[in-house]
Amino acid sequence: MNITIRNVQKDLQVRIPQLREIIARLARTEFADLQGECCFHLVSKPEMAELNQRFLNHEGATDVITFDWIEDPESDRPIAEIFLCPAVAREQAAAFQTTWQDELIRYLIHALLHLQGFDDRSPEDRRIMKRHENRILNAMRQQSDGKLG
Repeated sequence: MNITIRNVQKDLQVRIPQLREIIARLARTEFADLQGECCFHLVSKPEMAELNQRFLNHEGATDVITFDWIEDPESDRPIAEIFLCPAVAREQAAAFQTTWQDELIRYLIHALLHLQGFDDRSPEDRRIMKRHENRILNAMRQQSDGKLG
């Protein structure tokens, strides 16, 4: 997977080289079947809220939005665009007693699982995705220091 990262938020200082390495490691170990370019956008809460409203008709900022372009093999665009909101990660980390870095990595994993065909629309599907997220996140914790900021 070719990785492009676009950081346009100023809420948290994200270490882009470490983020790139984490994504590359995920691509090698858990998501090797995803081929092509994937663009990751780190955005502010207002930008995420705008995307959420415009494309999903949901109000307010959310943690992650995945645009899956894999189904269009004739396209010259990337296989996916993933929008992540570090400010929401910080808020959720406080609520779940974890770090914002772990939350951001969880969002990456969640988005990549969507690209593999996982869904989270039903309670059972959400449980299945959460189990995969937890397994992969725990494996990532064992392999790195998790320092993105």
